[in-house]
Amino acid sequence: MQKFMHGLNKEQKTIKLIQMKKIKSYQFLMRPLQHSLIVILVLLGSSQLIAQDTLSSNAPVVKKKSFVKNTFEGNYIIDNQTVIVPIKGTFEFDIQHRFGTFENGWKDLGGLFANANMLLGFSYVAIHDLQIGFAATNDRMQTAGTLKYALVKQTKNNTMPLSVTLFGNMVMDTRAKNSSLPIINVQDRFSYFSQLIIARKINEKISLQVVPSFSYYNNVEAFYTDKNVIQPKTNNGHFSISLAGRYKLTDGMSIIANYDQPITQHPMNNPNPNIAIGLDMKTSGHDFQIFLGNYGYVLPQTNNVFNHNDFSKSQFLIGFNISRLWNF
Repeated sequence: MQKFMHGLNKEQKTIKLIQMKKIKSYQFLMRPLQHSLIVILVLLGSSQLIAQDTLSSNAPVVKKKSFVKNTFEGNYIIDNQTVIVPIKGTFEFDIQHRFGTFENGWKDLGGLFANANMLLGFSYVAIHDLQIGFAATNDRMQTAGTLKYALVKQTKNNTMPLSVTLFGNMVMDTRAKNSSLPIINVQDRFSYFSQLIIARKINEKISLQVVPSFSYYNNVEAFYTDKNVIQPKTNNGHFSISLAGRYKLTDGMSIIANYDQPITQHPMNNPNPNIAIGLDMKTSGHDFQIFLGNYGYVLPQTNNVFNHNDFSKSQFLIGFNISRLWNF
C-alpha cells in the first residue's frame, strides 16, 4: 500500500514537471507574438489617427450663415413698409396719424385742427420670417388684413448682398351703401396692395431700399359719356415705385426720407408723387417717427392711387408713426 502511494506521488511529480516545461515552452513562443501584436495595434492606431487628421483637415468647414441685423429700426419708414420682419414671437401695436395740410396756415394751426386720418393696427410673428396683422382706419371706414414674409436676407460676408421681403394686404370698405357709394356686391368693397421690398444695409449708418408695388381696386369711380358709355376715372390697377433711406445719427436716432412715384397713367385724376423727410427715434420696445410729407392717407393703396396733395404747391402735412413691441 505504501509502495503504491509512493509510486503515485512520483508519477504526479513527473506530470507536474512536464506541464511546467510545456508552459515555459509556450511562454517562450507567446512572448514574440505578444510583442508583435502590440506593435501591430500601435501601428494601426497611429494610422487611424493620421487618417482622421487627414480627413478632418481636408473636409470643408461648414460655417453657419450670419445675417445683417437692423437694416432699419422697425416695420415702417414713413408711409412704407421696410424690409424688416421682427423675430418670431413678436407682437406689435401700431398707431399712425396724419394731420391736415398747411394750406390754411394758422387758421387751423398748420393742419392740426383740420380733419385727420389715423390707423390702429397690430401684428404678430407666429412663424419665423412670417408676420400677419390687422388694422382699421377712420378713412372710408376701412379694415385691412396684412401679410409680410422675408424671402432672403443680406449676409455679413455678402454672399447675399440684399434683403428681399414681400408685403401684401387686403382692404375692405365697410361704409354703408348709399347713392354716393355705388356698391353693387361685396366684391366691390375690396382693394389689394402688394410690394416687393429690396434693401441693402450699406454700413452701420446708411440703409437704402427700393420698392416696386401694385395696387388694385375691384370697384373704381366712373361716369357716363355723351354716348351713354361708362368711362372709369381711374384704372383698376396701379403701379408705383418707392425709394427710402435711413441715416443713423446716434444709436437711438436716425434721419429718414421717402419718395413715392406713380407709374400708371389713368384716364383722369392722376395721383401726385410723395416726398417726405423725418426723424426716427428708437428704444428697446418703442419706435417713434415724426415727419413732414404730402401723403395724407394711412393705407398704401389709398395713398398711391388717390393722393392729390402737391408738394410743389407746399401741400405738406405732419404725420407720425408709433410702434410698441412685446416678445412672447
